[in-house]
Amino acid sequence: MTLIRDMCYPTPHELALAARALADEHPALARLRQIGASRAGEPLWLLSVGADATHAVLVVAGAHANEPVGGATALALARHLIRVPPAGAAWHFLLCADPDGAALHRTPRPYSLLDYHRNFFRPPGPEQPEWAPSLLPPDRLPPETLALTRLIDELRPALQVSLHGTDLGGSWVQLTRDIPGLAEPFGKSAAELRIPVETSASDASGWPSPGAGIFVMPEPGTTDDGPFHPEDTRLSTWYHAHRHAGTTAIVEVPMWASDLVDDPAPHPDPRAALRILAGRLTADAAQVAALRGGAADGTDPAAAALLRAVDWTLALIPRITAEWTGPGAPAEATAAYIGSIDAFGRRLSLRAAAMLLRVLRAQGQPAAPAVDRLVTGWCEEFADRFQARWVPVATQVEHQSRVVLAAYDRLVAAGR
Repeated sequence: MTLIRDMCYPTPHELALAARALADEHPALARLRQIGASRAGEPLWLLSVGADATHAVLVVAGAHANEPVGGATALALARHLIRVPPAGAAWHFLLCADPDGAALHRTPRPYSLLDYHRNFFRPPGPEQPEWAPSLLPPDRLPPETLALTRLIDELRPALQVSLHGTDLGGSWVQLTRDIPGLAEPFGKSAAELRIPVETSASDASGWPSPGAGIFVMPEPGTTDDGPFHPEDTRLSTWYHAHRHAGTTAIVEVPMWASDLVDDPAPHPDPRAALRILAGRLTADAAQVAALRGGAADGTDPAAAALLRAVDWTLALIPRITAEWTGPGAPAEATAAYIGSIDAFGRRLSLRAAAMLLRVLRAQGQPAAPAVDRLVTGWCEEFADRFQARWVPVATQVEHQSRVVLAAYDRLVAAGR
């Protein structure tokens, strides 16, 4: 399969138009339907390819507003499956799980990390469709989450795939159950496309790894959760597929690649490095917090959403730095692990500052130039430290698509 061509990140509206065109052109193979609506009333569209199948596959795009590659991948996969109709499986593509968030974050084709952060938005955890069940009681779940869980119950997918992306780093896959043999095609694709494999992803710290860049999440009912999650991963919609004996794969791909997250060499002193990173993150967060008071809360919905996200991110940081400097900090670790933690910390303070800057500028607040200097400087330092190189959108889509198809093939081969 070859999907490489020049492309931008499509908006939810553009995705819906393209999906409608596919369904109209191939009515015997594809269909488009609305499966719910967002908090703001935006439609949630499901594109389905194939019918009368033994298995169902659900692919979820746009769960995080700042990770726009998933929609492009979903559309590319749908087009591929129309050309090569799936045998024994019906594929379903939720084109954008959070259209409201996507409306606040726009990066059609960023040219630098600074360009990416100029219109950055990532909602707080309780407002993210996949994470909300891990943070909120059932009677407070947002409509996007309820629509997604209803869809999982309707389709009973053998495989659910959530398409994610990281701003800078490498590619990795998180699984709710191991998919034997996935590491081989995953690693082959990454090598062919010059995408580093994130061998010690901070998101999956401490999780079993059956192969480079593949991480298996803790089983429900265990206590071995990742240290950097304030939420309980096992209550997320990723595990909802387990009610129907399904498996979920989260496929991450970078916008900018860095070989520093793919370095297997032992780090000489991980605990000292983590103390330094914790100190820097604490100091950076304090700078953002000191300037936060310059933003008026007001009644503008966009500003309110941005400020909720700023406050959520700042509140998260003390817990994270405590983990980095606590007794559980590793005495032995690879350079890749420290690199992944370094990138994770940098993006937290940078994201908070970038979202705060949007509000301050819109309100004409005098603190805006100071925050602008922080955002600009931190973006430059981030790119320089990690020797960032842009991964074309088409290459991101190609890799993610290959991994999704390989995950399904390996799952079927395992008899699930």
